[in-house]
Amino acid sequence: MPLNRVIAQTVPVTFRYTVQFTHGLFQLENPVLRTTLAGDTQDPVKVMCVIDAGVLAAFPELRDQIGRYFARHAGALHLVAPPLIVPGGERVKQEEGWVRQVQDQIHCCGIDRHSFVMVVGGGAVIDMVGFAAATAHRGVRLVRVPTTVLAQNDSGVGVKNSVNAYGKKNWLGTFAPPYAVLNDLGFLPALADRDWLGGLAEAVKVALLKDAAFFAWLEDHAGALVNRDLTAMEDAVYRCAELHLAHIAGSGDPFEMGSSRPLDFGHWAAHKLESLTAYTLRHGEAVAVGLALDCTYAVLKGLLPEADWRRVLDLLLALRLPVYVPELGTSAQDPADPMSVLSGLNEFREHLGGRLTVPLLTAVGQMTEVHELDLGLLRRSVGLLKDLHDHPSGAICLPTPIPAC
Repeated sequence: MPLNRVIAQTVPVTFRYTVQFTHGLFQLENPVLRTTLAGDTQDPVKVMCVIDAGVLAAFPELRDQIGRYFARHAGALHLVAPPLIVPGGERVKQEEGWVRQVQDQIHCCGIDRHSFVMVVGGGAVIDMVGFAAATAHRGVRLVRVPTTVLAQNDSGVGVKNSVNAYGKKNWLGTFAPPYAVLNDLGFLPALADRDWLGGLAEAVKVALLKDAAFFAWLEDHAGALVNRDLTAMEDAVYRCAELHLAHIAGSGDPFEMGSSRPLDFGHWAAHKLESLTAYTLRHGEAVAVGLALDCTYAVLKGLLPEADWRRVLDLLLALRLPVYVPELGTSAQDPADPMSVLSGLNEFREHLGGRLTVPLLTAVGQMTEVHELDLGLLRRSVGLLKDLHDHPSGAICLPTPIPAC
């Protein structure tokens, strides 16, 4: 008998899920939820519901409205228990007990792999519940009902679920596509300005990477978006979600087995800033700062034309997004210092695995990838953004000479 024998097996797997946009998802006559979950099944499907407490505070009738919807459609849908209410925001990803509470209810209600867990809430709650669902029975069907701009245009439409651990964002998690994503745009007007605008950072990000025309559209509609024009926001959410989904499906690496992750443009600093601020900085706000930092680095490095850099900064500021926070500052410049934003580079590399791979802009709508960053130039970039923050009405002055593009 040979000493070494190998069986090589390829297992092709195809995932398909829909992202639907609607208004009034839980209105009695809206068929979207029923048709998505029940289809043409003969027996009522079991559904367990988890609701973000912040959403319930904004929509106090939501729990009863969900109950009435399931009562109206009792022949197709069975709500196995009153909705479980969990805290909103990053707290729910920080405290271990919430995952266990969701799993306990999955167990007690007999939710199996042909039943559904439906989560209604912001991105953090969707991440946590998705992690709980993906690790129960090795994965039960998850239906996401995102309620924020950022969750509807980015985090809620992807294939990742996670919670925080070891002081690091998203350290525990899974790749598990949802069964469906149901974006009820009627939730958006209740958002505070920070959450209304913060989610647009992901739209700026994906436009910079993939769609110069969408970036120009955001420039043209910045005023309408700041003034809470719902039609403009719906268009922005739809296009942003479309671009994210196209990348996930078409990149050849939906479960991020490689070291390249273009959609994490601006995120190496963003994730670190969230941690350094104890998550008082919203994810979208942190991404805006991360984009400003990486684009400033790119222009100083000679990769990005100055005119494009100015467009990026002008749009972020027009959308009232931050480009600098004190935690970005120059007081802790040692990448070995865990209190320095520069330490986020190694955490980013560790999170991806393999070589450090950072996407950088070369033009609006175009990017390249680099495998190392000049720390001195990063510090200069931070200083430039601090000057802009301290003197917002002054001209943005780049040091000269700038390396040629």
